[in-house]
Formats: sequence, C-alpha cells, structure tokens
Amino acid sequence: MYKIARIALFVLLMGAIDKGSAQRINYIVSFPNLSHHEARIQLIVTDLNTRSTVFRMSRSSPGRYATHEFGKNVYDVQAFDEQGKPLPLSRQDGDVYEVSRHGSYVRIEYTLYGNYSDGTYAGIDPTAIHLNMPAAFMWAKGLDNAQILIHFNIPDEFHWSIATQLKPTDNPWTFYAPGLQYFMDCPTRIGNLRFRKWEVRNPDGKNYSFRIAFDAAGSDSLLDAFSGKVGKIVDQARAVYGETPAYDFGTYTFLASINPYVHGDGMEHRNSTMISLGEAFTGSDEETGVFAHEFFHCWNVERIRPKTLEPFNFEKSNMSGELWFAEGFTQYYGELLAHRAGLSSDSDWLHDISALINTKLNTPGATGYSPIEASREAVFTDAGVSVDKTNYPNHFASYYPYGASIALALDLQLRSNYHKTLDDLMRAAWKKYGKTEQPYTIPGLQGLLNDLTGDPGFAKEFFAKYVYGHEPIDYSILLVKAGYLLRKAREGRAWIGNTPFSDKKGLVITRNTMRKTPLYDAGLDIDDQITKLGDRPIHTNDDLITALAAHTPGEKLDIVYLHREEEKTATIVLKEDPALEVVSFENKGMTVSPEMLRFRQDWLNAHEVH
Repeated sequence: MYKIARIALFVLLMGAIDKGSAQRINYIVSFPNLSHHEARIQLIVTDLNTRSTVFRMSRSSPGRYATHEFGKNVYDVQAFDEQGKPLPLSRQDGDVYEVSRHGSYVRIEYTLYGNYSDGTYAGIDPTAIHLNMPAAFMWAKGLDNAQILIHFNIPDEFHWSIATQLKPTDNPWTFYAPGLQYFMDCPTRIGNLRFRKWEVRNPDGKNYSFRIAFDAAGSDSLLDAFSGKVGKIVDQARAVYGETPAYDFGTYTFLASINPYVHGDGMEHRNSTMISLGEAFTGSDEETGVFAHEFFHCWNVERIRPKTLEPFNFEKSNMSGELWFAEGFTQYYGELLAHRAGLSSDSDWLHDISALINTKLNTPGATGYSPIEASREAVFTDAGVSVDKTNYPNHFASYYPYGASIALALDLQLRSNYHKTLDDLMRAAWKKYGKTEQPYTIPGLQGLLNDLTGDPGFAKEFFAKYVYGHEPIDYSILLVKAGYLLRKAREGRAWIGNTPFSDKKGLVITRNTMRKTPLYDAGLDIDDQITKLGDRPIHTNDDLITALAAHTPGEKLDIVYLHREEEKTATIVLKEDPALEVVSFENKGMTVSPEMLRFRQDWLNAHEVH
C-alpha cells in the first residue's frame, strides 16, 4: 500500500514540474513518528548525468551568519534506485554523503529529528510542524538551479493548514521553488493556523497580498486587532521606500508562532518572516516590535543585499562587513516605525535611543572597534555555539544596536544640515540596489550619501570616522534640534562597572569585567567573589549597592575578593556611572521652540503612504 501511494505521488510531482528543465528534485515529507519529533524525508533526483552525486546538509542558514551543525539531527540515511534497490552510499563527513555507481535516478531517504522551533532550527510535534529548510533538508551538490517540488504527507485527521512562501500548485500540499537558493529561504509552518489577510496597492497599480499565519491562542477580535497593528507597521515601512517590493508570487507572509512552545526569534526571508515568541499571545504593542524589524528586512537585506552575502554559501559561515547597515539600520527602523505607527510611547522611544547611544559611547566593542569589525564577528556571535569562554564584552559590540546608533546619528545630521533624512538614503539604496537587485559595497553606500547630500567631504568624513573608524559621536548637539537633552543618568553616583553578579553563594562576578571600569583596572574578572569593599562586608548585590552609596567617584578603596579560593586584596578607584539617558526638554521644564517641535514631528510622527 505504501509503495503504490509513493509511486503515484512521485508521478504527480513529476507531472507538475517544468519538462524543459534538466535535473529535477522532489521532496516527499512524511511524519510517521510525530510524538517523538521525527520526520521521514525522501529526496528524489532525476535526469542525472553523472555516476556519482554528493548529498549534504547545510551548515548555515539565510539570516544567520555563523555555522550550525544541522547534520547532527539526520540519521538512518539510505539511497535507492528507481526500482527501489539500494545504492552504494558512503559518508564522507558528518553531514556529507556520496552515492556512487547510480543511473539517472537517485532517491535518498533519511530521518530528521526536530525539537526546537525558532527561526533557525526545526520543530516536529503532534501540535505543529515548524521547518527552517536548511535545518531540515539535504540537498544535492551542483544542482543549485534544479527546479524543486516538495510534497507534505499530513494525516487527514489533523485538519491542518500550511503557511510558506513556496509557490502553491494545484495540490494544496505540494509546492514549488525555482532553485536551491529560493527553497532554502522558505520557512514553513504547519498546524492549526489562523489566517488574517489584506491587500495593498503599489504606486504602479499592482496589488500585493499580506497575510499573518497565527499559531497563537486568542479570540478572533484579538487577532483582528493585532493584525491591524501589523498593518500600520507595513504602511509606515512602505512610506519609507514609497512602495513594497514586487513579491515573487504576489504575497508576503508573517509566520507568527506566539505560544509557550516555541523559542524567541525573528528571521527574515525574501517574501516572508518566521516570528516565534515563546509566550502566551496577548496582542500587546510590545509584541509588534519584532514584526517591524523583520518586515523592514524585505527591503534591507533581502533585496538591498551586501555583495559579501551573494550568493549565500550553505556549507560554511557567511562573513560580511556590512551588517551594521543590513541589521543595524534595520534595528533603528524597527523601533522608529513602531513609534511612527503609534505602537510605542514617547518614553519608550527615548529609552530606545538612550540604549543605542550607550552602546556607541560606553561599550569597549564600540569605542575600540569599528562597526565593520563588529559585523565580521557575526560568524561567531550570531547564535553561534561555543563551549569555552570568550572575551566578547571587551572586543565586540552587537552590530544591531551599534549599527542603529550610527543610523540615529546620520538621520539627525541629514535632517539638521542638509534638509534630507535617512528615509531619503534608504529610498536611494532601494532604487539603486534593491529594485535592480545589484549587491552593494561599503564604498557604494558612501557614494549614495555623497549623492544625497551633494557634499563629498561630509560623506568621506562620516564613513572615515564612524564606519571605517570608531570615533565618538556628539549626540547632545544633534538631539537638541528635536528638543531632547542628553545627560548622565546617575550623575555623581559611584560605580565599579556594569558587571553582572550572582549572589546565591556570595557575590560572584558572572561575566568578564570590561575595560576602563574600576573592577577591570583593579584586576578582578569572571568567577571572582567579592567579599569586602572598604570596611563593609559584601555578601549580596544589595550589600554592594549600599556600600557604593556611601562613597563618591574618585575615592580609592580596598576591595577583597576570592580568586580560585585564594583571598586577594586590591585597590579600586571608584568612577562616576557613565550611563546616559535622553529626556525631553518638557520633562526638564525647558522651553521647546516651534522649530524643535516641527523637527521632532517630521522625524517621529506617522508618514503618509503615497
């Protein structure tokens, strides 16, 4: 019975694909062991003209830049010919298999284990199926341009639906991709999904569909209201660029898994985004933040792409020096669009930009290294896994807030000095690189800024100081234009460093101390236990706070600590807490001029969609 069904299905798949193509690839995905998080996957390749073919799992995934060992969750790998006879199969590496002495047809079968639903991995469960394609599907080397069909065998009793950016066919469970790069960029969610849909019209008169595929508990009215919020984000993003991209199959999909059984993540794709929030769905404004960030990516990253990521290499990490722009500018816009859409308060916005400024001015990674250097560290830091400890706090600042801090400064400078905005720059990048799908370089971005401002000196200096370099930025002057004041958040308070502690068994430092902090300069580091500061015994974090409150910046104190059970004493010189915050002039009782209000409103208020 199974064999007949399998052959009939294969004939169906073959009939649906373009006969003019050369090699063709078909996947058949079944779930005979859902309770134990397993899928059985068949990969069928036809019209082969070689005697040996290499099949492998990916080691990287679109939207991720570090390597991931997806091959660890694949086992029971077998190879067959068209008559179902076994073919010689040798394992060349942990995730690489070679089939030799075959004809024009090869079928690979394997078991996939998946129990981690997020933007990078796979989750297989009787309640839902969650697939990131590189984590789930083996592929044939050298056949990147082969057309692909995939069919999902779902038991009828589940009454499930599917959400994916793969192209539908006449069969509701069979989908098409034009090649490997597109296929691997197509996250898929299967389960009891609830859809909300709407359309937008582009200036050229073409309509594009938007849909949210919810895997979330909540009333219909709650889902309707939340979809309305996401629609506002879509509108504000469209206002930046003037249009939506021409989505490949006419639809953009938010795969929104908001429930306690997934892991927090957001992962952008060309015509969709996989959003997973590991919490009960409330429909709150805060839950829209990841939607704003990931949706902005359908322009910036998915179509405005750095040359260093073209084409994406699934066999290794993908290093790029442009993530400060690709991810960092997107981070800035994610927060800005939420505010323009009315989904974050004024105080939220000030808190957000305060955090960006503190990243730029008060972290070793941003004061000592350029955003290009930070971007290149993504091959280790972007959900990369390591067992040994690293010194990231002292040489790495996340390119998300670091790049966003550069975007903030550039937006304010363009508005203040050139009667232009960062929106104008993003629109120029879209027209030159996004719509044409020509990958950009950093000199290309500098050229855009030069053209926008008509001031080559400014563009050259800005990139030299803040992109290739890591010079400080005077945000206080820039923020005054909007009626905002940058000030010390805890002026006059004694401080020893922003170092996390655990006080379960004494006060133990749990992360590397940071350069230019009192703790670092005194020689303390991770795993050291502070027992005394000055004349005060220290057992808990509250003890430390109390001790610091009794002193002022500049004082020298003895600090006693245990290093690998050995008691040591050092001299620590207290500093003033360097944390900064942005507050409005109104908050301080200062006068806000009409010019300041206009500047602020042009920057932060909702923009018209043309």
